[in-house]
Amino acid sequence: MQPKVIITCAVTGNLTTRENHPGLPVTPEEIANSCLEAADAGAAVVHIHVRDPETARPSMELKYYREVIERIRAKDSAVILNVTTGPGGRYHPSDENPAVAGPRTTLMRPERRVEHIVALKPDIATLDLNTMTFGAEVVINTPGNVKIMAELINGAGVKPELEVFDTGDIQLANDLLRAGVLKSPAMFTIVTGVKYGLPATPDAMALAARMLPRDAVWTGFGVGRMSFPMAAQSYLLGGHVRVGLEDNSYIAKGVLAKGNGELVERARDIVEKLGGQIAGPSEARDILQLKA
Repeated sequence: MQPKVIITCAVTGNLTTRENHPGLPVTPEEIANSCLEAADAGAAVVHIHVRDPETARPSMELKYYREVIERIRAKDSAVILNVTTGPGGRYHPSDENPAVAGPRTTLMRPERRVEHIVALKPDIATLDLNTMTFGAEVVINTPGNVKIMAELINGAGVKPELEVFDTGDIQLANDLLRAGVLKSPAMFTIVTGVKYGLPATPDAMALAARMLPRDAVWTGFGVGRMSFPMAAQSYLLGGHVRVGLEDNSYIAKGVLAKGNGELVERARDIVEKLGGQIAGPSEARDILQLKA
């Protein structure tokens, strides 16, 4: 088990809606404030998606990312910023002709998916390695596109966080590490509980953790009702912990969380009751080998 445990808070995500949680942060100000709330509760890392403030729909607009980051940095210069590159990889086959993209398709060039990373240079950028059925659509991250995104992220001096949803994703990551596209020691996040990916079970998380490079730093999490059980499992297996409204809206069965801060507090309580200590941002930077 880790001597110091990093808590990441995923504050809003891409799929959660205000029907799931009426307090979901949507505007840049709300997202920034929720990140600060999570940091105050013990999160060393905040994972950031942005939304269109008028429609609450997922957005990739640079101006929204810039505003969120500037608002956070105006009040907290220490918390580690982990910014998504996930949107832009979804394909929805139309009913009339599956070779033609349907209205829920978001596919865009890999360069476009990371342009906000190149411009804003956060500490960490996610790099999804999954190609999988995701709801009624398919998420597509081809090795060629992953390579382009990795090179741009590395060129910006940003640490890639390799998000893996199944064992094949880890095999792809290992191939890219051997090819020098990705750098060691790598940072991984094991995602469990997404249908048709790794199930949210101790065996599945343990298998994925064993497949990672020996020098990898990794976080594990589960979605929905398995959020807290898999937080405990990740710690017990030697990983770090992630929670947040992106992954789970509830603090207990049938009880909505007050917000991201309460979810972080619960994760912290779980880790500390199991004997762990929570890493602050400076300690987390050392663990993740981030620039100061």
